[in-house]
Amino acid sequence: MNQFDIKQEVLMAEKRIRPHIKQTYLDYSVALSHATKANVFLKCENLQYTGAFKARGAFNKLLSLTPAEREKGVVTASSGNHGAAVAFGLNKLKIKGVVFVPENASSTKVDNIRNYTNDLKFYGTDCSQTEMHALAYAKQHNMIYVSPYNDLQVIGGQGTIGLEITNQLDVIDAVFVPVGGGGLISGIAGYLKAVNPAIQMIGCLPLNSPVMAESVKAGHLIEMETLPTISDATAGGLEPGTITFDICRQWVDEYILVSEEEIKNAIVSMIKTQHLLIEGAPGVALAALFKEAARFQGKNVVIVLSGANISVETLKSVLC
Repeated sequence: MNQFDIKQEVLMAEKRIRPHIKQTYLDYSVALSHATKANVFLKCENLQYTGAFKARGAFNKLLSLTPAEREKGVVTASSGNHGAAVAFGLNKLKIKGVVFVPENASSTKVDNIRNYTNDLKFYGTDCSQTEMHALAYAKQHNMIYVSPYNDLQVIGGQGTIGLEITNQLDVIDAVFVPVGGGGLISGIAGYLKAVNPAIQMIGCLPLNSPVMAESVKAGHLIEMETLPTISDATAGGLEPGTITFDICRQWVDEYILVSEEEIKNAIVSMIKTQHLLIEGAPGVALAALFKEAARFQGKNVVIVLSGANISVETLKSVLC
């Protein structure tokens, strides 16, 4: 797969999903620009339906299903945001489905899923365990599995963020994107690199769960023990054979890893300077810019604020 395949899917996704999702703001931050000496723009997917960017990929996948596939019903697995997005889409499109989440999923994200469906099941304590179980469940019940990231239509939907950014900003030097399974950065990078290969794509990960970055470094998908992270949306392992691995190897220019303390400081900074609530994953992206700000002085930098679904308990621990 090359970036032009992704670009084509993004263009098709844009037509499919436009009636169902928001075009989110690209806000220039005076305070963050002053602090980093870069020109910082915030892509506010924290204000997207269901509180995260995932609505884009979920809708593109669901709208791509044939009538026969819709009739079978859908199964998905998620740490929370993708599950809520799929449930939102299933509810709106009147398709039956089941959402699996880890047993330790954020209570806020579980409640968000339950806003749209009661067909919610718990399995495992790591996203990769939950995904494998959901895949098996889908095969056993002859249902359609919707991966959080290992799917071209899901990637294409997320890539519409890149398309929007190009319509909102004339000169883009670098884009900072949180990375878990890689669906978000695969879509954005695939589209932007097809439009302008000079744009730097920066993958941002927590030190406690750097699976994609370590896999790219090793040259193959690896299994590794990860530690708990406030960035639960980027936590855990990767589905075997995921198409995002090769995309990330090709089109992501570098990876920056950040500590839990750096993530917390970024969340606090966003609240103080922008009065915006974000969860751990976009905190990773902002923390990565803070960590490497000297290299991006004077550059037009976009931070993808991927979601806002942070629990009250987690927020308290950040602020204390």
